[in-house]
Amino acid sequence: MATIEKVWAREVLDSRGNPTVEAVVTVNGHEISAIAPSGASTGMWEAHELRDGGKRYSGKGVQQAVENVRTEIAKAITGMDPTDQKGIDDLLNKIDGTDNKKKLGGNATTAVSFAVARAGAMVSNQQIYEYVGKDHVTLPVPMFNIINGGKHAGGDLKIQECMILPVGASSFSECLRMATETYASLKSILKKKYGVNAINVGDEGGFAPPVNTVAEAFDTIMAAISDAGYAPGKDIYLGMDCASSEFYDDEKGTYDVDGMTLTGGELLDHYKGLIKDYPLISIEDPFQENDFKTTAEFTKAVGAHCQIVGDDLFVTNSKRLAIG
Repeated sequence: MATIEKVWAREVLDSRGNPTVEAVVTVNGHEISAIAPSGASTGMWEAHELRDGGKRYSGKGVQQAVENVRTEIAKAITGMDPTDQKGIDDLLNKIDGTDNKKKLGGNATTAVSFAVARAGAMVSNQQIYEYVGKDHVTLPVPMFNIINGGKHAGGDLKIQECMILPVGASSFSECLRMATETYASLKSILKKKYGVNAINVGDEGGFAPPVNTVAEAFDTIMAAISDAGYAPGKDIYLGMDCASSEFYDDEKGTYDVDGMTLTGGELLDHYKGLIKDYPLISIEDPFQENDFKTTAEFTKAVGAHCQIVGDDLFVTNSKRLAIG
C-alpha cells in the first residue's frame, strides 16, 4: 500500500498576482502538488481564506496557512493512504474544528485535499477525472467567460460574467475551437463598435467593454456567434454569472442592475425576460446569497429549460445544501 511520505507547502501567486497556497505531497518518491484557488467575488459563507494581514503583499500573504500545512496537517496525514480521500478530508475537518475552516485556513485544506486527490489518482494509475468520477465519466459542456463585468472588470456592467456554451460541439477540441473563433469575432466587433479600449480584458480573460446592460452584452455576443459562422440557440447558447450579492442593497432590499432598481420579484421577472429574448440556458447566483426562497421560486419557474446554479448561495457547504 502506498503511503504519504511527506507533506510540504509554499506561498505562490495566483492568476491575479495574489498569494495563495501550493501544497506538495510525496508518494512513492513522486512530488504531487496542487494550488488553492480564490475569487474576486466570494460569498459570505465561503470557507475562510487565512491571510496574514500587515503590510506584506498588502495583507494578503499566506505564510501562516503554509505553516499550518507544514506542521499540523503534515503531522496528521503523513503515513496515510493517499487513496483514502474521505478519511483524509474528514481528518482535516476534525483538526480544524470550525464550520468555515477558520483555524487552518480553507486555502490550506483545499490545496492539501487537491494534492492528495492527484496522488491517489497517480497510485491508482488513473487520470484524475477517472479517479474522481469512477464509472460515471462525462465531460460537461465548458462555459467560456467572454465578457467580464462586476468585480471582474470594474465597469458599468453589474453582471459579473457573460458566457457562451458551445453545445453543438461533438468533442472538447471542437468546443474549444468554436469558442475561440467566437471570442476572436467578438474582439473585432467590440473594437469596431466601442474603440480599442473595449478589448481590454478583465480578471478572468473576458473583454471588459463599456456596455451598460446584460442585454447590450448579449446582443454583441449574439452578433459575434453569427459572425463566426455559428447559429445562436443551436450551436452556441448563452450563460451568465450574476454574482448578485455584489449589486444588492442590504438596507433597501433591492438590486441595482441594468440601470434599474429592482425588488427580488422584479429581478426574477427581468431574468425571465432575458430567457425569453435570448438563448440563455444557465444563470449563476441570480439573487442575494441568502435568498433561498426567491431562488427556489425562480428554479421552479424556469428550471426545466435553464439551469440555476448556486455558488455564493451554497459555497460547497453541506449545511447550506441541505437548506436549498
